[in-house]
Amino acid sequence: MIKLTAVSKSFRFGNGRTFSAIRHIDLSLGKGRVTVLRGPSGSGKTTLLSLIGCMSRPTSGRIWIGEDEISTLPEKFLCRLRRRRFGFMFQDFHLIPGLSLLENIRIPLYPMSNSTSPKPDRGRVLLDALDLLDRCSERVENLSGGEKQRVALARALINDPDIVIADEPTAHLDTALSRQFLNIVERVRDQGKTILIASHDPLVFRANFVDRIVNLRDGMLVGEGVVQ
Repeated sequence: MIKLTAVSKSFRFGNGRTFSAIRHIDLSLGKGRVTVLRGPSGSGKTTLLSLIGCMSRPTSGRIWIGEDEISTLPEKFLCRLRRRRFGFMFQDFHLIPGLSLLENIRIPLYPMSNSTSPKPDRGRVLLDALDLLDRCSERVENLSGGEKQRVALARALINDPDIVIADEPTAHLDTALSRQFLNIVERVRDQGKTILIASHDPLVFRANFVDRIVNLRDGMLVGEGVVQ
């Protein structure tokens, strides 16, 4: 479903220096599977997620999402692809203070046309499934870290995407909340979603629902991990 061929990503700084964040990645990711990108900080996990999720372009190489090669698509087509096929969970949640839980998770619906966006009630269905429906009108700044995590997941799922991308989703959670979150991710996986997680948390890459571990270091693949 997702294929990368000889993908590299470099950043050029004002002083003329170039930094290679991703180097010559060849990778294929199966549909409906959970893949964890494992590696230390600076290994290129977040950059690789941004390339797969159509949030940045490779410096070289080619990327396919299904039958669509996205490497050279114009931005308006990339934007449409992001909205319809991807759900994103960011490390720092990026919820908007002053808005309620329900308002936050409905934000991805607004750019969608009426013919393609899910019914507004989907937001309440998601909050109910995540045990947050009774707080749907509360402002997000009043939530705990674990509750914010669940709201961020609901927002990622609001457009019923094929692919869910999560960057260090347990970074701000204690062990109990991390396990709770992973139980929810397993339920999402059972719905047939393709899930791609960047993490160096052992709780994540040792979860029993993880199908594959891909190791990264210095922007390069350094072999497959063992799923335990």
